[in-house]
Amino acid sequence: MFASAAGVLFDGFAFGMLLFLLSVGLSVTLGMMNFVNLAHCSFAMVGGYVTVSLVNRFGWPFLATLPAAFLAAGLVSIVLERTLYRRLYRASDLDQCLFTIGIVFISVAAYAWFYGTVVQSTPMPGYLKGSVHAFGMSFAAYRVFLVVMGLAVGALLIFLLETTRFGAQVRAAVDNQRMARGLGIDVDRAFMITFALGGGLAGLGGALAIEIVGLDHAFALNYLVYVLIVVAVGGLGSIGGSFAAAVVLGISDMAGKYYFPWLGAFLIYLVMVALLIWKPAGLFGKR
Repeated sequence: MFASAAGVLFDGFAFGMLLFLLSVGLSVTLGMMNFVNLAHCSFAMVGGYVTVSLVNRFGWPFLATLPAAFLAAGLVSIVLERTLYRRLYRASDLDQCLFTIGIVFISVAAYAWFYGTVVQSTPMPGYLKGSVHAFGMSFAAYRVFLVVMGLAVGALLIFLLETTRFGAQVRAAVDNQRMARGLGIDVDRAFMITFALGGGLAGLGGALAIEIVGLDHAFALNYLVYVLIVVAVGGLGSIGGSFAAAVVLGISDMAGKYYFPWLGAFLIYLVMVALLIWKPAGLFGKR
């Protein structure tokens, strides 16, 4: 009984780390830049399909594709931010939602055209297959790797946005652009880098999601709800909140499917409602 419960907790924690990697970029751009980017998971698809192409067509090692997935999604987000998104920074939330959901539908159609509608997969290296034995239990090696990646990314983001000069510049630009420009801060550059960081993290999450949940042309729609739930429950702009929300929701989802199969994936929505009734601004949100 203990072993099965520990296994469910670990698998839920690993799934939570995947949700964290997919959603933390949106938490940064939505919370710090006040931009509603519903096309966030389209950047995840960029990273996922870059990994699929490099591994299956060009024989790249899986780990070597992860930086490429991050960079490709980051570059795409820079192009969109420079050409389209920056025109909507002062637009209403409704305008931002309608525009970015339109990009989602375009990306879904484009990937269906080029890659088809089948679920994509990539071969994993031997050291990410099988199990890791610890404390008398077995844990899937890939899920252990996913947990390590999530913890490392979370620590790096907190360091970058909370303790560095760049993080201070972004926060200042969000609070008062006019004053920030008067102090010599390049607001446009700070927003561009922040958007690239958020898109790149989504691309990394999309690449890591292939082994866990698969990748198909509708990924951006299928996981948009999960990402929005994590951001809402965690609180806007809070990396720690996104981490905590992803862990709670990941474990809830896994436990619900294991112990309450008749509820299916509905338990995660019950948990979301309960948490938002308790904390309307999110676990660590201030507004």
